[in-house]
Amino acid sequence: MTPDELSSVLRSAVERAVESGAFSADPPAELVVERPKNRAHGDYASNIAMRLAKAAGRPPREIAETIAKLLLDVEGIAAVDVAGPGFLNITLDSASLGGLARVIVEQGAEYGRSTTLAGEKVNLEFVSANPTGPVHIGGVRWAAVGDSLARVLQASGAEVSREYYFNDHGAQVDRFARSLLAAALGEDVPEDGYAGSYIGEIAGRIVAERPEAVSLPREEAQELFRQVGVELMFAEIKQSLHDFGVDFDVYFHENSLHSSGAVQRAVARLRDQGRIYEADGAIWLRTTDFGDDKDRVVIKRDGDAAYIAGDLAYYLDKRERGFNRVIIMLGADHHGYVGRLMAMCACFGDTPGVNLQILIGQMVNLVKDGKPIRMGKRAGNVITLEDLVDAVGVDAARYQLARSSADSTLDIDLDLLTRATNENPVHYVQYAHARTVNVVKNAAAVGIELDVFEPNLLTHETETALLTALGEFPRVVAQAAELREPHRVARYLEALAGEFHRWYDSCRVLPNGDEPITDVNRTRLWLDVATRTVLANGLSMLGVSAPDRK
Repeated sequence: MTPDELSSVLRSAVERAVESGAFSADPPAELVVERPKNRAHGDYASNIAMRLAKAAGRPPREIAETIAKLLLDVEGIAAVDVAGPGFLNITLDSASLGGLARVIVEQGAEYGRSTTLAGEKVNLEFVSANPTGPVHIGGVRWAAVGDSLARVLQASGAEVSREYYFNDHGAQVDRFARSLLAAALGEDVPEDGYAGSYIGEIAGRIVAERPEAVSLPREEAQELFRQVGVELMFAEIKQSLHDFGVDFDVYFHENSLHSSGAVQRAVARLRDQGRIYEADGAIWLRTTDFGDDKDRVVIKRDGDAAYIAGDLAYYLDKRERGFNRVIIMLGADHHGYVGRLMAMCACFGDTPGVNLQILIGQMVNLVKDGKPIRMGKRAGNVITLEDLVDAVGVDAARYQLARSSADSTLDIDLDLLTRATNENPVHYVQYAHARTVNVVKNAAAVGIELDVFEPNLLTHETETALLTALGEFPRVVAQAAELREPHRVARYLEALAGEFHRWYDSCRVLPNGDEPITDVNRTRLWLDVATRTVLANGLSMLGVSAPDRK
C-alpha cells in the first residue's frame, strides 16, 4: 500500500464515519499521511482527527478512536493506535508494506511523477547572466537550482519553459565593448570597465577574425567589438551551461523589447487599466496602489525608457505567450526589486505570488584548506562556473548547489567534495546507487532473478524502514514542486541512502556460502531494484548521474 493509497483509505474512513453520524465534518481537501520520526509509532501517522475536531465539535481523541476502528477493517492495515491528543499511528502488515517494492519496479522511471500540477504552464527564468563575462558562482547556483526546479515541476505534471533573459541592451554592454577595444589596442582597462584574462582572450579572437577592427574610427570599432564580443561571450556562456547539463528553451533578447515596440504596448495596456499617469514631463506607474514604497517612472522626461519599462514589457510578453505562472530567480542583490515587481504584476490585474513568483538566491562561498577562495582563474575578481567544475566535477557541483535552500548562504568545501567518503553527500548517494547495481549483478551471477515476489517475507526492521522511506518519494517530489524547493529531493535521497546502507548491512540478497536460494533472496532483490529505481529517479531530477560503480 502506497502513502497515496493509504491517504485514500483514510479519507474513505472519515467519509464513512460522517455518513454513520459518528460526527459531522468535511475531510480537508489535502489529507496527508506522514512518516513518523519515531519508528515505534508505526509506519505512518496522521493528525486528521485534530483537524476535524473544531468543525465536528468533538474532542479530537474521540474522533481518532472512531476512525481507528474503521481503519482496522481495511485489508493491509495491521494496527492503528491513538496517541496523545488524537494522533493516528498506522502500522501496515508486511505484505501490504512490502508490495510497494513491486509497484516501484513496475513503474520504473515513472515512480515519483504525478499530475498534481497538470494544466500549469510555467515560464521559469534563471541565470540570465549579463553577456559581459563568464557565469559567476552566484549564477552557477541558479543554474543548478533552476534546472532542478524545472525537472521537479515537470515531474509533477507542469509544462515548463526554461528561459534565459539575454541582457544585450544598456550601459553594461557598452562598458564591455570599451574594455574589449582597450585590450585590443593595448590600453589600460577603462575606469568603469571589465578586467580578467577573458577580456584579452575575446579581444584577441575578434582581432583574429576581423583584423580591420583596430583600424576603424574609435566609435565604429567600439560598435564592432560590442556586436562580435557579445556574440562570442554569449556563445561561451551557453556552451559552459550546456556542459553543466543546463539548456534553455528560450533565449529572450532584452533589446527586442525596445526595438519591437513591446514597451509602448505595455504602457498602453497599463494606461487602459488606469495605472499610468503623467507628471513632471515623465510617465509614471501607480505601483504605490499595490504596496510599493513609491510610484515608478516608466518613461523619463527625455523620452528614454526607465529600467522598469523593460520589466513591464517582458512580463506582459510572457503572459501573452500563455504562461499562467511566471517564476523569476534573482540574486541576493535584487532583493529590493521584489516589491516593485509584485506591484507591477498587480497593475496588470494579476495576482502577486500566483501569476508572478520571485525566488531570491543567496551568496555562495568556496572554501579550500579551511580558507575562503576569493579569486577566479579567468574572470579575475570572481569565481566562475568553470572554476567550480574544474575543482569538483559537474555532478558534485550540481548536487551541492541544489541540496540547500537557495535563500540561505552556502559554503562549499572543495576538499570535502573531492573525497570518496560518506561525509561527501553526492558520493554517499551515488555510492548507494552503485551498490544496488552491484547487488543485481552478483544476484544474476548465482541465478537470483525477479521471478518470485512474496512481500510478506520482508519483515526485518531495516526492510520496514527502507520500504517506508521509498513510499515517501512521490510526496517529497510533489512538495518540492509546490514549494519551489528542489533541495528537498536531495535531502530525501541522502536519508534514503542511509536506510539502504543499513538494510544492506543487515539483510543479504545473496545466500551465505552453500545455502540454497530461497524466496527471501528473490524478494529482497525486488527491494534492491526498487531502491535503485528511486535513487536514479531522484538523481535525475537534480540533473546528477546515477553511476553503476563508484
